[in-house]
Amino acid sequence: MHCCRKITMDADFLNRLLDGNQPQLVESLTQFNQINSQTFNFSHLTTSGQWVILWNKFFEYLTVPNMPRLVQCLIGIKILSRDKTYLNETVQMEQLDCLIDLAGIGSSGERNVSEDVQVEALKCLSNLIFQSRKCQEFCLTNSCTNGILRRIRTYKDGCVCYDIRYFDMKVLFLLTAINCDIRSKVREELHGLTYLVETLDLFMNQAADAKEFNDKDLELVNEVLKVLFNLTVRTPDNAIPEEEEEEAQFHRMAVIIHDLFFYRTLNRDKIFSLLSNIVNLLTSVPVSCYNELVTNLRQDERASKTVVPFEGKNVYVLEVLVGYLRKHFQQAEKKPDQFEILSPILTVLVKIVRASGLNRRFIRLKILPPLVNVMERPEVGTELRNYICSLLTSPCTQIADLSAELLFVLCKENVGRMIKYTGYGNAAGLFANRGLLGGRQGNTEQYSSDSEDSDTEEYKQIQHAINPVLGCYEPPKTNPLDGMSEEQKEYEAMKLVALMDQLQQQGIVQPCKIGEDGRPQPVEHILELQDEIPEQQRDHKRKT
Repeated sequence: MHCCRKITMDADFLNRLLDGNQPQLVESLTQFNQINSQTFNFSHLTTSGQWVILWNKFFEYLTVPNMPRLVQCLIGIKILSRDKTYLNETVQMEQLDCLIDLAGIGSSGERNVSEDVQVEALKCLSNLIFQSRKCQEFCLTNSCTNGILRRIRTYKDGCVCYDIRYFDMKVLFLLTAINCDIRSKVREELHGLTYLVETLDLFMNQAADAKEFNDKDLELVNEVLKVLFNLTVRTPDNAIPEEEEEEAQFHRMAVIIHDLFFYRTLNRDKIFSLLSNIVNLLTSVPVSCYNELVTNLRQDERASKTVVPFEGKNVYVLEVLVGYLRKHFQQAEKKPDQFEILSPILTVLVKIVRASGLNRRFIRLKILPPLVNVMERPEVGTELRNYICSLLTSPCTQIADLSAELLFVLCKENVGRMIKYTGYGNAAGLFANRGLLGGRQGNTEQYSSDSEDSDTEEYKQIQHAINPVLGCYEPPKTNPLDGMSEEQKEYEAMKLVALMDQLQQQGIVQPCKIGEDGRPQPVEHILELQDEIPEQQRDHKRKT
């Protein structure tokens, strides 16, 4: 992308643009647009004051009756709007209303202009809404949002071209992403959730016979999914009301999302973008709707490539989501924005395994299969368990918490089982946060009592030599205290106490003991840890 490409705006060229002589003006506008097609910084115009003059003049031309080549004029406005130096100071409500009318979403309905004009006007609106806070505020009261929703309701008639539908969605996405008040208005006053779910269904039905999206179909579906995410995402400013109508819409949305997984596209990169938008939207879907993602298995579809049978159900969608997680692990290793990459899919998988026992059992087979290789630490390796265990100590606490919750639910919130698959060291943060230290258990009552453990022969053979802290086999080591007298042992112990006390006083470490609530509690002096020794010894005797 090129930027800061300057042109020499000499007096003759500027005068031709400002003169208004139509034959000459069209030629000058076309030349201006061609020269600046890749210009994104107009400092050479803003510093001279020419940017403001051209901006206002171009809008003046839009109001001239029978103005030829409105498209060229709109392209000029779109190009100038890339530089926001004086945009907030210069743009006027009347100018925005003019673009809205030309886009066919004004209060009086569609204006009698060509589709090309409507598309360019929508592109201008898109730039202005993205670049200018003032324009965003204008859109709270003008007809832009209402006009787009009004036109969306006409899509089923088949009279709105692809480009207009695409940029309708682009503008609506920006409006709902940037302004939470517009988001609430679209969802509650204009029933946007209902109409957009219908629009998504409509776009899918247009490709239903082949169940294959071309590039344009896919772009439209992606834009609708992004708007739906804006309308459903839960933030402090956007609490979704618990209403029966919206619950029904979420269930319908979940059914449509399920069907989306079965559509194909020739462009594999673009199908990944579709999955990304689906996963983002699923983070906002209530857990109660997740059962729509799994359907009954029919005899006539068992041979299909989109069938993954499991306990009488087709869990193809779950299989795809697990594969998507694996793909994202490969991406996250190369990118610093680990939270943005992994958070949505981890959130979705946590919801899936909480939705039903069947979901949890299938995902457990994929992520926590019976242990075979316990010679390496749980976080080392290329299996999904290894990847997720490596996130338990991530500096990004949100990712660590999501990963821990996913594994803990897969272990039926059983502390011992969690330690078996992750190692105590990796899981200690989760246990501390949930008050599960000192032998306490999680909320295991909500899970069925039947055991899903099936230890492999390989695991049983070396189970006695597995270090529970590391979560892997540890070769026997000589005892460093062997050969020492009791006095030497006591001397070494007191040296260790003194060193830990020094680290505590320097603020490097904070020794803790386990409180009655099962969480770590700081101690004032290291010797207080002696109080826990008898209890630990009693626990050890009970276990052995």
